Amino acid sequence: MDRFDPRGKVNRALLVGVSEYEFTRPKHRDGVPGQLPAVAHNLALLVRALERGGVVRPLEITVARSPRLADFRHSLRAAADSAEGLLLLYFAGHGAVPSAGDELWLQMRDAEVVRGETAGFEGAARFTNVLRILANSHAERIVVVLDCCNAGNAARVWEAVERPDVRRRVSVLMSVQANNRIDAGDADTPTPFTARLVELLTSGIEGQGDEVHFLDLAEALRAHMSAHHRTERGERWEPQSRTENPPVDVVLGIRAGAGRPVGPGTALRQPAPGTVGTEALGRPTSGRRRQRALGALRSRRFLTTATATAKASVARVRAAAARLRPGAVSPSALRPTAPDPNRPSGRPSGGPPPRRLAVVLLVLAAALGLVGYFVVDNAASDRSTCAPPVELRLLTDPDLESTVRKAADTYLTSAANTTGGGCRRSGITVYGAGSAAVVAGLRDQSDPWQRPVSDDTDPQRDIGPQPDIWIPATLATATRARPSGVARTYVTLEPDAAPFAYSPMVLSLPQDIAEDSAGDRTGDSLAGLRAKLARRDKTASVRRPDPEYTDSALLATVGLYGAGKADVGRAEESVAPAGPPAPTAGDLLCALPDNADTDRSTGALVPEFLMVSGVGCDRTTRTPRRAEYPDDVPGLDPTFVRVRWKDGDNDEAARDDAVQRFHDWLTGTGDSGGKNDGNENGNERGKEADNGLAVFGQDGFRAPSGTHAFLAAHDSADGLITDPGPPAVAARAEAMDTALNQYRNANGPGRVLFLLDSSGSMAGLWQGPGGAPGILKQSLGGLGTQDEYGVWSVASPGHSPYTELLSFGPHKRQDAERALDGAAVKDAEADPYAALKAALKTMDQRGRDDDRPELIVFLTDDEDNNHLTAKGHLDELLASPRIRGVPVVMAALDSGGCAKSRPDQRISDVSGGRCLDTKGDLVAGLRDEVARTGTGDE
Repeated sequence: MDRFDPRGKVNRALLVGVSEYEFTRPKHRDGVPGQLPAVAHNLALLVRALERGGVVRPLEITVARSPRLADFRHSLRAAADSAEGLLLLYFAGHGAVPSAGDELWLQMRDAEVVRGETAGFEGAARFTNVLRILANSHAERIVVVLDCCNAGNAARVWEAVERPDVRRRVSVLMSVQANNRIDAGDADTPTPFTARLVELLTSGIEGQGDEVHFLDLAEALRAHMSAHHRTERGERWEPQSRTENPPVDVVLGIRAGAGRPVGPGTALRQPAPGTVGTEALGRPTSGRRRQRALGALRSRRFLTTATATAKASVARVRAAAARLRPGAVSPSALRPTAPDPNRPSGRPSGGPPPRRLAVVLLVLAAALGLVGYFVVDNAASDRSTCAPPVELRLLTDPDLESTVRKAADTYLTSAANTTGGGCRRSGITVYGAGSAAVVAGLRDQSDPWQRPVSDDTDPQRDIGPQPDIWIPATLATATRARPSGVARTYVTLEPDAAPFAYSPMVLSLPQDIAEDSAGDRTGDSLAGLRAKLARRDKTASVRRPDPEYTDSALLATVGLYGAGKADVGRAEESVAPAGPPAPTAGDLLCALPDNADTDRSTGALVPEFLMVSGVGCDRTTRTPRRAEYPDDVPGLDPTFVRVRWKDGDNDEAARDDAVQRFHDWLTGTGDSGGKNDGNENGNERGKEADNGLAVFGQDGFRAPSGTHAFLAAHDSADGLITDPGPPAVAARAEAMDTALNQYRNANGPGRVLFLLDSSGSMAGLWQGPGGAPGILKQSLGGLGTQDEYGVWSVASPGHSPYTELLSFGPHKRQDAERALDGAAVKDAEADPYAALKAALKTMDQRGRDDDRPELIVFLTDDEDNNHLTAKGHLDELLASPRIRGVPVVMAALDSGGCAKSRPDQRISDVSGGRCLDTKGDLVAGLRDEVARTGTGDE
């Protein structure tokens, strides 16, 4: 295991504590839950612990007390830009999550939770964006510590980072598991998590020597907090951590009283106790004196590392110039201040005049032994801190999300997105969401997307914030999403007239069972290619992802059903997996190598580009594959769509400019390069141009017109055909909608039996939309009036393991919701073994004479699993033939319910169902599983 020792390097620690909020409930309806006075104690204690630890020097610590969002961003970028060794970010305050639980928002002083506003969480930093800023730092290692409610939701964001090199640099320590609120403690003491954190940093970890390492610290915190504290849901309080495997451990401190051996860097004399970072614990120093101290500190370090090239030295001096700017490190700069609008232009506010600053910089340059010229002019010294850039929200198809995110990341640091003063023009938040949900949201739900009024329809929760830009995988999907005019609409879609890239759909086959010649792999329908596959290998099968989640899977379904009157049920049976379908094409390709026999005998209907770019779980043991090109399956043609929202024009001009600049760069229509038209020389232009087509080309996309040439050259070893012949006819909106409706009704109405744990231990998990009955109510949208379903209350006060809350049969949704409203916790334990045994028997009897889709859902807190594991009950249940006939979704209101070898996971695996717990997105996952079985609209 690698070990990183930051001592002697240029490190930075940004400590952010939000104890005071401007908007709190109940005074402000959209405010945060309340003030957090305990957080104020965290900062002072943590500063002292870090100083004593000897890893981060006092001058390298910045404290931000209750900053507003804009100030936090300034401080974060400043710390990221100046760190070279360790970059440490600590945040304590309110942490908020959307109902879907797929993101974490760090709420700053000006935070509001505004329903109907574009971001949902105003005055809050999205952790995805925080992680992106940190990843752009030149720091060798980055450590994030989060002490807030729902901190564990940051794990999902970290796991979604595509680049392993970024994950390897960034380690995250989270105070509590996902989707759990925690008590901040008394107003006169620090929060429980930070109090223990400080104690371990100061006193060390028993049995681990003098050094305090990240991994040991995370484990010690988990052991202590889970043994001594509970979350507000009554669960064990379990801090979480994420670091890449194999892990890179980081030295964070030396216990008090131990020696202070200097690490791999150059030895530096520690500053006097009175000159700490940005917050003096002794006598405060003046801003000018602190600037001189910081300059001296930099000079000593630079002098000892003078082997760098002159070019690198100039870059460091420029960075030092920015740090020596007046006010940059003064005590008043705990929150960066905006320029004074009343001061004359051309002169900084306070601090030494420009000439004096220039002299200081020239002296520093001379000390570095620079060769050549170093010029500091008045304009450079007058340049104020960059204003926060316009933040654009970009929604895309899940299959495209990785490539679009790479393009957005490339654009952020490109010349097209940089002003003459070196500031960024815009930031871009990229997120994906299920294609069918996005189409429905834009077409029929723009009103609740702006102003959610119920838990039934909430696109902010189910999709994400209102986008400025949408990149669907096909132009036809943009047509499908046009507002229908039936309901009030608050959105306008402005799609480009033509797509900017293309990728055909292919049948990706293991090379041992694929056709050998290129001619046999093209010029045939999907049915024809599958027939030839069956003749070559009778055991071969074909799989397709979820047609409701991605456009590529829906396009594959269009080809699967074929023209004319299709036998949809038989077509679906031919591609049906053992469990639920993979959400995306990447997930499908990811899952196949889990079983070597399956990987060697299974074809996958996926977009061609994934055979070039690969998937996040790509491994050397995968079966090599070849692409076969069906001529009746439309390909992907990503299209740029500008999305405008009614009453969303407060910054219209700036937002329009930012969107247009990104559009021109992404599509190659700006000044930086020509649009690739698919001709031979266009291929070279796309490769060389400084635009988004180069990124799409690297990931295996083709030109959108002409001969559909690759945007970049690729190795034929990828199993692709450079010119597979005339492509399939472009997708039509009507054909896609028809195929989706046929898929949803492929096997007729569904049957679902809900088991609701109503035992006494569920009392703390019962009330509100996030309580157990509320979670079941949110899943009812996937059921139509022809579906049959029922609800059992699972508790055992008498002889039966359940009582019937809702009889089995078709229901109006409002009737089902009334039944759930009447559900109550009972003073009794649950018997999950007896309840599941009875449920399997019931579903077996109802499904004997048809092939309608069926599902059992058991929502529980797992407190009574002793009844399931005693007397061999679990093994008996798993051996029952009935459990293999009906998928069982085990939905555990416990963060560890789906751990490997736990009963919930084993039941789901054997039945072909899915296990959900609070470490993931339980609510959204349950809605998806019910919707796959039913015929509802959601």
